[in-house]
Amino acid sequence: MMGAHEKGFFTEENSVEVVTGRNSAAKDERLKQVMEVITRKLHEAVKEIEPTQDEWMQAILFLTRTGQMCNEWRQEFILLSDVLGVSMLVDAINNRKPSGASESTVLGPFHVEGAPELEMGANICLDAKGEDMVIGGRILDTNRQPIKDAVIDVWQANDEGFYDVQQQGIQPDFNLRGVFRTGADGQYWFRAVKPKYYPIPNDGPVGQMLDHLGRHPNRPAHLHYIIKAHGFETLITHIFDPDDPYINSDAVFGVKESLLAEFRKTHDPDRARAYEFDGDFWAVEHDFVLARVGEKGE
Repeated sequence: MMGAHEKGFFTEENSVEVVTGRNSAAKDERLKQVMEVITRKLHEAVKEIEPTQDEWMQAILFLTRTGQMCNEWRQEFILLSDVLGVSMLVDAINNRKPSGASESTVLGPFHVEGAPELEMGANICLDAKGEDMVIGGRILDTNRQPIKDAVIDVWQANDEGFYDVQQQGIQPDFNLRGVFRTGADGQYWFRAVKPKYYPIPNDGPVGQMLDHLGRHPNRPAHLHYIIKAHGFETLITHIFDPDDPYINSDAVFGVKESLLAEFRKTHDPDRARAYEFDGDFWAVEHDFVLARVGEKGE
C-alpha cells in the first residue's frame, strides 16, 4: 500500500518537495527558481522555529499592518527590507566594484528629481541655518585620472535631521540640494551645513519591531551623492561623519568603512571670509572613483 509520501500528499517531512513540485509547469523559469528557494528557506525556518498558531497569526498581522502603512510617500516594506539588512545586501550584490572604485550604498527615500544645477562652490544651504561646512574632492577613474563632465547630485538633511521635503513651508524648496558638473580637473566643491543623525520613520510596525528588538531607529549623519559620467557606472553613495554617535549602529546598515570621511573643525579666518562664513567651519575632502561600464567587479 502506498504511503502519503509516495502519493505526494503533504507531510511535515516532505513539505518542500510537495509544494515546489506543484510549480513544475511554471510559465517563467526565473519565477520557478525564485519560488523554489523561497519555499525551501521559509519551510526550513518554520521547522526550526516551530511557531504556535498564535505566533504565526501575529506574523500575518504584522505583515498586514506593514502593507496598510504604505501610501504614495511612505513605503513600510522598504523600511522592513532596510532594517533587516536586505536592502544593503541587494545593493552589494548588484554593485560589485573593481578594485579602487568607490563603494555604493542605499539611495534612501528623500532624493528629489530636478534639483538645480549650480555653479561650482555654491552654497546649497538656502536658509543660513546650521554649522557652516565646505566639501570638496575629485571625481576619478580607477586609474586615478580626473573625469570631466561628471554630474554630481548631492542632498542632505539639515542640522536638525530633516530633509526639505519633510518640512515643506519651513525649509525652502531644494534646500540642501544641488547638482554640480566637473571641469577637466575632475575637481568638485560646494558649501553646505554639517548634517545631523536622524531616525527612519518609526511610527509604524517596523518601528515597533525595532523597539521590541532593543534597537534604535537612527541613521548616522551623512551626505547623499549620485554621480554620473558618460562611459562610467552610476554611483549612488553617501559619505558619513565617523564621529557620529550612531556610526557603528546605522539602523539600515548603510555604513561602509570606505565611506567614512574626515569632518575637520577648522579655524581659518581668511578661508572663512573667502567662503562667506561667519567664523569656524567644518571642512571635508573626499574623492570618488567611478568604474567604467563593463569594468569587472571583484
